[in-house]
Amino acid sequence: MHRSGRGPAAPRRPLALAALPAALLALICAGPAPGATAPAAGSPAPAGVRTDGRVLAPAGAARSPYRARTFDVEPARAALERLLPRHWRQFALEPGTTAGADTFTVSGTTGAITVRGSTGATLLTGVGWYLQHVAGVDIGWPGDSIGMLPARLPAVPAPVTRRAEVPHRYALNDTDDGYSGPYRSFEEHQRQIDLLALHGINEVFVQVGAEYPYYRALQGFGYSAEELRQWIPGPGHQSWWLLQNLSGFGGPVSERLMRERAELGGRITEQLRGLGMTPVLPGYFGTVPPGFAARNPGAATVAQGDWAGFDRPDWLDPASPVFGRLAAAYYAEQREVFGDSTMYRMSPLHEGGQTGSVDVGAAAGAIQGALHAAHPGALWAVLGWQDDPTAELLAGVDTSKLLILDGLSDRYNRLDREARWGGVPYAMGTIYNFGGHTTVGANSSVWIERFGPWRDKANSALAGIAYLPEATGTNPAAFDLFTDLAWERGPIDQRAWFAGFAARRYGRPDAEAAAAWEELRKGPYSTSSGLWSESQDSLFTARPSLAAAGAAYWSPRSMRYPAGSVRKALDHLLKVDPALRGSSAYRFDLVDTARQALANHSRVLLPRIKAAYEAKDLTRFRALTAEWQDGMRKLDAVTGSDPGFLLGTWLSAARSWGADRAEQDRYEYDARSLLSVWGRRSTSEGGFLHDYANREWSGLISELYAPRWERYFASLDEALVGKAAPREIDWHAFEAEWAGRTTPHPNRPSGDPYRLAAQIATALPPAAAAR
Repeated sequence: MHRSGRGPAAPRRPLALAALPAALLALICAGPAPGATAPAAGSPAPAGVRTDGRVLAPAGAARSPYRARTFDVEPARAALERLLPRHWRQFALEPGTTAGADTFTVSGTTGAITVRGSTGATLLTGVGWYLQHVAGVDIGWPGDSIGMLPARLPAVPAPVTRRAEVPHRYALNDTDDGYSGPYRSFEEHQRQIDLLALHGINEVFVQVGAEYPYYRALQGFGYSAEELRQWIPGPGHQSWWLLQNLSGFGGPVSERLMRERAELGGRITEQLRGLGMTPVLPGYFGTVPPGFAARNPGAATVAQGDWAGFDRPDWLDPASPVFGRLAAAYYAEQREVFGDSTMYRMSPLHEGGQTGSVDVGAAAGAIQGALHAAHPGALWAVLGWQDDPTAELLAGVDTSKLLILDGLSDRYNRLDREARWGGVPYAMGTIYNFGGHTTVGANSSVWIERFGPWRDKANSALAGIAYLPEATGTNPAAFDLFTDLAWERGPIDQRAWFAGFAARRYGRPDAEAAAAWEELRKGPYSTSSGLWSESQDSLFTARPSLAAAGAAYWSPRSMRYPAGSVRKALDHLLKVDPALRGSSAYRFDLVDTARQALANHSRVLLPRIKAAYEAKDLTRFRALTAEWQDGMRKLDAVTGSDPGFLLGTWLSAARSWGADRAEQDRYEYDARSLLSVWGRRSTSEGGFLHDYANREWSGLISELYAPRWERYFASLDEALVGKAAPREIDWHAFEAEWAGRTTPHPNRPSGDPYRLAAQIATALPPAAAAR
């Protein structure tokens, strides 16, 4: 039990446990270590995991990474049934009792494929390898071509064994829950886990429900439930609260919502453990509500200042005695709902936090000490971003129990991670998507050029990969290629890889598909390092200005590849064999490529509009702005034909978590504001976060972006007619009004994606004219 400096111990919470599913309740009641997870650096691999979470190992098994292991394959088999509902019975999944860690073997005859693996997740990775290299189909993120599989699966010519080249295959940015969907269902999270396992990931960040341990623990340190509900932000903004950037916005949250999110997070961790994957949980590093020191004698806090127009939460000095008690309370509450793990995610002083008089090394040591007091030997995962982790932080900890997730591996040149971090283990990471932008592309050639040499050089500290886009569910080729790095010993030939991807993406080789993906490879998927790791966003989604160069303030200001590559790819995709056009993979790629080709044209069209306005050529100005607005109508229509581009899905998910109309409206505002104003006026304007999460989605285009440009062009038209300066428009007020709406939008696609994409291709200049 724990006590605050003033009040009584916080009561235990029978309601929360009562709300949990029976399987998770069994995990909690079984003891403090309900599941085996992937090992920390230097630790032996787990013996295996059953669905009840218990570790199994033969009597007398040696404690080494290569000891024999058995585990219940049922969670992997259930995942396989979800992934391949027509073919799962043709697979025999067997524990690789003598296999090395992170190893699978695939063999078999027609209609009878055997996969052996060291964990449930590795079994699924073996299935993924078979689908990719033998069956020639793709289950991507998003889109698949499994409808092209024959009734009886093809034989494996000869048994194939693969072993992961690095022990850590980490996935999910701290911002993923916010930008990818803070109001998702368990089934959506389950699908994500299945895909991650299929592509060889073994460590997954779990953020859902992370507010509940704070809510419970801090009630024992002088705070009422009501105060904490006001302090905790809405789910859409909780990613940045956990990073100690903000508090409160998008709330207040209800206790019911927090309990249900904790239950969901618990089910996610249970799902990961069942597959032998590590649920990476948020650790505690000192975030506290206002007035903590006044309520807890002996506590010392440091004001953290401003983050993008928000007042950051205070930081409790980890060296103060109160920190140890609060951290212990936090981990106890976390354990009760989420169980234990061997890996925890923390980034103190993220993006400009203030150290005050705190000794950073001592603070880091205390943070790690509190973690190890609750979870002996657990690995601390820290983000490599901007100047973090600093030399001072690294000097204060046991770095053998640290893993740096490098968010800058493919962004800058002349990187030497061993020199920068003193040989601390790190994972090569990529952040090719910021804010959930729908833009196509990634620095994939940089990944290939760097991963092998970084892994193989003398005294290399490279210990993993870290899949860190700020939002997932875009750029399926990037997801496939980046995760392949960890399972291919030799260097990947980028051109050959994309040719193979084109073939399996639609279920069989096709010359036009190959030509389309060769254009995409040479263009948006071969951008270089130096300054950016993502491609430019669309001017259609930008706040209106004749000088607009990008929508998000922090995004590239110009094209990062020749626009003609996407334009040519669209032409080729429209010529793909009609027999291959029925898959969700083809539909998504066609819509995405048409959307990108039109978005790229916005960068050609806007300078022409500007020139007409400055020449005071009203006729030409009106013709060009009409072309712009027609382009936006086409953009809204084509994105409305695929489920991956619908605003309605985002909004209906948010509303589904509200218990009454007021709560539904509050969560819809949380979801809408993230896409538009992001936060309050100081955040949107002073922090430059308006449109940070812009995306070309049907509904968002027609209800926010198109009317915004329409109003702007009307003001310029009026100015030309009246020979006067255009009127000023308060764009924040315009966007804030939209964020406060509750207008419904479709959450199912409509229209023929092929016809709509073909209309865009017809309307655009030919590829030779695209620059």
